[in-house]
Amino acid sequence: MDWYATARWVHILSSTVLFGTGIGTAFQMVWAMRTARVETIHSVASGVVVADWLFTTPAGIIQPFSGIWLAHLAGHSLLSPWLLASFALYLVALACWLPVVSLQIRIRDLAGEALAQNRPLPPQALRHYRLWFALGWPAFIGLMAVFWLMIAKPSFGV
Repeated sequence: MDWYATARWVHILSSTVLFGTGIGTAFQMVWAMRTARVETIHSVASGVVVADWLFTTPAGIIQPFSGIWLAHLAGHSLLSPWLLASFALYLVALACWLPVVSLQIRIRDLAGEALAQNRPLPPQALRHYRLWFALGWPAFIGLMAVFWLMIAKPSFGV
């Protein structure tokens, strides 16, 4: 069995699922919030929460392990500057994503309460959404940079 090809496949597949689910659910949440329709927001936020548990979380767990496995099989030092930068950026993305999960659960719940009471979305949900949106950018940019680092493997002058 070709372990390098297996590790590379697992790493590429999990990064695709992680990034693809992240950008897809982010787009759906932004689109739903733009409608200002409580029913739409509740429905989409519910789907986003489920997608994070089914796809983003497992892929996010697999990513660092498959990356370390792949680097080991390729003979890269885990102290290589490009790998250290990748680890740091991944931790930035994780630090942004963890509160995002909580925020989207809260948005879902607030929209559900508003829907059940036939009321508009409460201002607190919009505040949560603004923070959710703001935290998405460093995570997105960080993961884009990690993709570049995985491909370019720059030496940073070392």
